[in-house]
Amino acid sequence: MKTKIVELLQNSLKKLNINDIEVYVETPKNTDNGDFSSNVAMQLTRVLRKNPRIIAEEIISNIEDDESVEKIEIAGPGFINFYVKKSSLGGIINKILKERDNYGKTDVGNGKKVLLEYVSANPTGTLHVGHARNAAYSDSLARIMKKAGYNISREYYINDAGNQINNLVSSAIVRYKQALGLDAKMPEDAYHGEDIKILGKELKEKFGDSLLLRTDLEEFIRNYAIEYELNNIKKDLGDFGLEYDVYFSEKSLYQEGAVDKALASLREQGFVYEKDGALWLETTALGTGDDKDRVLIKADGALTYLTSDIAYHKNKLDRGFDLLIDVLGADHHGYIGRLKASIVAMGYKAEQLEVLIMQMVQLLNNGEVVKMSKRTGKSITLRDLIDEVGKDAARYFLVMRSADSHLDFDFAVAKEQSSDNPLYYVQYAHARICSILRQAEEQGFINVTDCDYELLTDDYSVDLLKNLAYFPEIVSQAAINYEPHRICNYLQTLASSFHKFYNNNKVITENKEQSQSYLALITAVKVTIKNALELIGVSAPEKM
Repeated sequence: MKTKIVELLQNSLKKLNINDIEVYVETPKNTDNGDFSSNVAMQLTRVLRKNPRIIAEEIISNIEDDESVEKIEIAGPGFINFYVKKSSLGGIINKILKERDNYGKTDVGNGKKVLLEYVSANPTGTLHVGHARNAAYSDSLARIMKKAGYNISREYYINDAGNQINNLVSSAIVRYKQALGLDAKMPEDAYHGEDIKILGKELKEKFGDSLLLRTDLEEFIRNYAIEYELNNIKKDLGDFGLEYDVYFSEKSLYQEGAVDKALASLREQGFVYEKDGALWLETTALGTGDDKDRVLIKADGALTYLTSDIAYHKNKLDRGFDLLIDVLGADHHGYIGRLKASIVAMGYKAEQLEVLIMQMVQLLNNGEVVKMSKRTGKSITLRDLIDEVGKDAARYFLVMRSADSHLDFDFAVAKEQSSDNPLYYVQYAHARICSILRQAEEQGFINVTDCDYELLTDDYSVDLLKNLAYFPEIVSQAAINYEPHRICNYLQTLASSFHKFYNNNKVITENKEQSQSYLALITAVKVTIKNALELIGVSAPEKM
C-alpha cells in the first residue's frame, strides 16, 4: 500500500512536469492524520515558490482514482494524508495464508554475500552472560538478514593460537597431575575454572598415568584441551539454538602462511614502517579514525593480536564476501579504527567491514543485582541462563533491547507467567489463537482461509490488519540497521493488537460468515507471530 501511494504521488508529479524528486511516505502515529502521509508538497516549496498547501491541492487534483484509497486530505502546513478503505486491508490475509512460513521474506539484501562472525570466545573456559547476549543478538541478526534476502554465512573464529592456549595447556596438565594425586601447583596465569578440573579428571579416567610417559605431552594436551573446551562451547551454543556454517581456526592462518601473505600485502601497499626495532602499521594515515599507529611485529619478533586479525580479515575478503560483520564486546570499541585501517591498507574499502559492539548485561532478580551463580558460586554463565529461565526467555530478553544500550535482565520477570513478562505476553497470544482454532474445528469450521473483507472493518480488526501488513518492512529495517530488537518491539505491538481484538470481539458466534472472517484473520496473526518468533530463535507454543 505504501508503494502504491508513492506511485500515485509520482504519477501526479509527472503530470505537473515535476521530476527528480524523491517521494517519502510515512505512517502517522496518530491515525487521525491518515494511514499514510507525505510531505512532498513542502519539499517543493522552494522549487515552485508557492504556498505548500496550494502545491498539495495541485498534487491531489492530479492523483488518479484508486479503489483502495477512501479519501485524501491536506493537513497543517501542507501534509498530504491518505485514508485507506478499511475493506481493502483484508487482502493481507490471503497473502499471509498463501505464503505461510515465507511471509515476511523480502529481497532488500539482493543476495549480498555477508560473513557474520560472532561470539568467537577463546576455547579456554565456559561462556559467560556477555557471550550469551552476543549469541542471541547475532544469531537473530543472521536469521533476519537471511529472511531479508542476504546470503549469510555464520562463522566462529577459534582462537587456538597464542598465550591463552599455552596457559590452557599448563593449567590442564596441572589438573591432570592433581587428579592422579601428584603434587602440582597451578601456574601464575592459570585458568581456575571448574571445567579445567573436570578435564583433568577426564584425562585421568581415560588414560590413567600413561600420558606422563609421552614425550609430546604438551602437544597432546593442547589438541585434547582445545577440542574439549570447544565441544563444551558448541554444546552450550547448540542448546541455545545456534548453528554455525564455519568454525575457523586461527592456527590455520599460520600453518597456511596467511599471516606472511597479509604482511607482504601491507608492505606492498606501503603502509608499514620500522621504528624502535618493531614493525608498525600506519593506521593514522588511512582515514578510519584510529588515534595512533599500531605495532604488527614487536622488537622481540613476536606478532601482536592485530597481525593475526588482519590475516583473518584478508582471508575473509579473499573468500569473496561483499561485507564482513564482526560482533564484539564493549571492551573492543577502540579496535574498530585499526581493523578498518588494516582493510584499507590492503586495498579494500573501509565500508566492507562493519563492527557491531555489544554493551554490558546486568543481571537482576526482583530488581536486586545478581553476580554469582547459585549453582557454582561463581560468575553466571550461558548454561546458568538456560537452566534458570529456559532458552526462549533468555534469548528474548537478551534481544529485546538495542545492542548499543546496556541491558537489565531480571530473572524474576523472565520466569513470570503474566502480561508483565513480554515473552509470555507474545507466546500466550499465539497459544490463545491455537485454542480458538481448535474450538472452531470442533464446531465444524474446517477451511478458515475464506473470508469477507467487508466484515473486518471494525477498529480492532483494522488495527490488526495494519500491524500484519507492516511485518515485511519491519524485517527489512531490522536487517538493514542490524537491529533484531525491532522484531521484539513488533511482536509486542502485534500481540497487544490481538489481545485488544479478542477482548472486544467474540470470534465464534452464530454468524457463520463473521466467524469465518475472524478465524481467517487470527490465523494470519498466528502465522505472523510464529514467523517473527523464529527470527529471534524463540518457539511459538500451541498450549500454555
